[in-house]
Amino acid sequence: MKVENSFRRGALDSIPIALAYLAVSFAFGIAGSAKGVPVWAVTLISATCLTSAGQFAGLISITAGGSLIELVLSQVIINLRYSIMSIAIGQKLESRTKLWNRFLMAFGVTDEIFAMACGRKGEIGPKYFYGLMSFSWLAWTLGTFLGATASGLLPQMVMNALGIAIYGMLTAIIIPPAKHNKKIVAVIIVSVCFSLLFHYVKLFSFISSGFSIILCTLIAAGAGAVLFPVKEEEE
Repeated sequence: MKVENSFRRGALDSIPIALAYLAVSFAFGIAGSAKGVPVWAVTLISATCLTSAGQFAGLISITAGGSLIELVLSQVIINLRYSIMSIAIGQKLESRTKLWNRFLMAFGVTDEIFAMACGRKGEIGPKYFYGLMSFSWLAWTLGTFLGATASGLLPQMVMNALGIAIYGMLTAIIIPPAKHNKKIVAVIIVSVCFSLLFHYVKLFSFISSGFSIILCTLIAAGAGAVLFPVKEEEE
């Protein structure tokens, strides 16, 4: 079986991912700067934590004065999927890939990188994956730095517009599959309803924004699992 192990090939395959990451991380940089996080700190977050949803949730929790437990729980729940993705990519790697290489590559596992790596025919080698993740990581970190730096130079109107970019991205991710799957729509509605409940009903005012995210995620996912269980395919 052919093994793709070219750093250059991985770098070329990462171009569309890197371009998308530049735009989204730019918005994260602006959001962090708008909440008073120093440029160096928000850039360091992106350099050490390659997860868009996790970073935005963490930013909300940190700036809202949330507890450490709240922060850790939200990150574990939001990013748990990467563990499953890493296992799947582990099966895609050539068998002689060393353990220390596998640990290093696990840092660069994201939804987009996972999809690109698993979409390759045959096995992949460490060099290919390093090429795939290196430029994606660079774009994510650079975009954050540029966003955080530019936030002090851009007009307030532009900053407000860019500040909602992440919601536009999330909407773009959700809407296409929701058009063709009513089950996804149902799960979204459950999540939105509980989010509104926690925010507007005084009875739940003691629940912080961070724990609200955690609870909405668990409730919506649980409702989806109970109402729409995935049936095993018959052989």
